[in-house]
Amino acid sequence: MEIISNSISDLPEVAKKISDFAGNKNIWLFFGDMGAGKTTLIKSICQQRGVLDTVSSPTFSLVNEYVNLASDTIYHFDFYRIKNQEEAMDIGVDEYFFSDNLCLVEWPEKIPSLIPDNYLEVNIEVEKSDKRIIMLKHHG
Repeated sequence: MEIISNSISDLPEVAKKISDFAGNKNIWLFFGDMGAGKTTLIKSICQQRGVLDTVSSPTFSLVNEYVNLASDTIYHFDFYRIKNQEEAMDIGVDEYFFSDNLCLVEWPEKIPSLIPDNYLEVNIEVEKSDKRIIMLKHHG
C-alpha cells in the first residue's frame, strides 16, 4: 500500500491509514533516511492511539514506553546508535517484541537477526521538503 503525505498536517490521516492497514501486527519497522520523518510519524501514530505522554526519540535510551488512554503499552525503539545487536539483546528486545504490545522500531536494519517474522514494514521516502511517500508491506 502506498500513502502520499504532502505536509505535516496530513500526518493524523496517515497515522490512521497505517493503523488500519497494520491490522493485528504489533511490530512496526520504520525505514527511511536520517530526517525522513520516522519519529514525527511515530508521534502522530501515538497520538492517534491515545498516548498523552510526550513522544520523543529514544536515541540514547534505546526504548521509550508510553501508555495510552486505554492503558495499553506502546514501546518505541531507536537503534540508530547501537554498535551491535548484542546491545539490543541486553535490553531484552525479544521480550518486548513478544509482549503482544505495539512496538514501533526506528533503524531496524541495525538488528536484522532479531526481527520476528511477523511485522509491518513502513518505508518513508522523501520526495520534496514536506512530501513523503510511505510504503506499507505486511511480512509473516
